[in-house]
Amino acid sequence: MIESPCSRVLVVGAGTMGEALIAGWLRPQPPAPALLDARQVAAVNARPARSDELTARYGIACTCDVAQAPSADVVVLAVKPQKMAEVVRQANGRGPFAPDARRLYVSIAAGVSTAALERLLPEGSPVVRAMPNMPLRIGAGATALCAGAHAGEADLRCASRLFSCFGLVEKVSEQLMDAVCAVSGSGPAYVAAFVEALRDAGQACGLERGLSERLALQTVLGTARMLAEGNQSPAELRRSICSPGGTTLAALDAMSASGFDSVLARGVAAACSRSKELGAPS
Repeated sequence: MIESPCSRVLVVGAGTMGEALIAGWLRPQPPAPALLDARQVAAVNARPARSDELTARYGIACTCDVAQAPSADVVVLAVKPQKMAEVVRQANGRGPFAPDARRLYVSIAAGVSTAALERLLPEGSPVVRAMPNMPLRIGAGATALCAGAHAGEADLRCASRLFSCFGLVEKVSEQLMDAVCAVSGSGPAYVAAFVEALRDAGQACGLERGLSERLALQTVLGTARMLAEGNQSPAELRRSICSPGGTTLAALDAMSASGFDSVLARGVAAACSRSKELGAPS
């Protein structure tokens, strides 16, 4: 359990990702205990039914009114990028946005820069921007962090501690956050789409749909583990599987001729561009 300047955490906007964070912090991680206990976590959600659900499920304090939220050392901003300014302004300098104490603000809103957040928050507030991805729900996530103008090393350490229980944590410069969003933030959807496509291709070749999906999924899972746990680069592993004149090389040649690499590059570029658009002043 954290006993430090970041021991009380408030999640503003406890939707899918916000709840995933709460669940991860409260989940024991044998042989270690949970990072936080329910007394250290609170949440804000605008819908009363949702607030009641979070309280019943996790035993945490939850309110519908951000201005009435309990005090916290760390405020995690988990609202949609388009709603960020509205949520902060509605609080009107009260609750977690009151200028009465130093708080660390951690934002997981795609595209919203630390500078934009600093303009909304009390003057001099430390801001850390985080870009986690959905596999954090099973402790296999990837999160990138960057610091705003007023955030120091202690603030980054606090944010890193909060996300390290979910998997990989990397610190990057803010100019790279849109690219991070496009690669790891949106990446799980690309992988899911690849599994779908591989399943459908197998079905077209005669496999039963369920069998084809199981084979495709296990292939992705096993290959990812080989890359993560082994000592081969992706290129080395790919080459080791290809035999001259064999089936794998025939498949890769056909994919390359159809623009496999360029299609993926265009998709990542589109996600990166959209992330920048979300962060542009309205």
